[in-house]
Amino acid sequence: MSRHTLSVLVENKPGVLVRIAGLFARRGFNIDSLAVGPTEHPEISRMTIVVDVQQELPLEQVTKQLNKLINVLKIVELDRGSSVQRELVLIKVAAGPDTRSQVLEVVQLFRAKVVDVAPEAVTIEATGNRDKLDALYRCLEPYGIKELVQSGAIAVGRGARSITDRSLRALESRSA
Repeated sequence: MSRHTLSVLVENKPGVLVRIAGLFARRGFNIDSLAVGPTEHPEISRMTIVVDVQQELPLEQVTKQLNKLINVLKIVELDRGSSVQRELVLIKVAAGPDTRSQVLEVVQLFRAKVVDVAPEAVTIEATGNRDKLDALYRCLEPYGIKELVQSGAIAVGRGARSITDRSLRALESRSA
């Protein structure tokens, strides 16, 4: 299996997410992570889709079919070297008086932050790449993970270029 991160610009319209997720499902791809949100242009949304691909299922086939969907403006595959990728995690950890200082040391080591404190638990917020967040989880696991919530990955290409500029022009020409 190999992980691929796709940045997909779409028109900000109802039903687009369902059509895109359905296309992946029909082709037998499992979406590992999906994050959707607005861009700097209110009429364009960005989807960051992370998929684990088996060798016999070419990702190229899905991207070609995605490009055929009317509301899809642009698709870019982002690799780790050419992009900045981050995820957010909230972890509620058991932390009574006898273990709290040890938990706080782990939090500091990973440059995370405590966002809620209760007598027997702390809630930690951390951002980073998947490897960093997995390492944080492994370090906190011995104390007792009470709850975990993790966002999907978000990613943006490195450098000054923006993938939305040309897509906005294409969208404007469609509506003209």
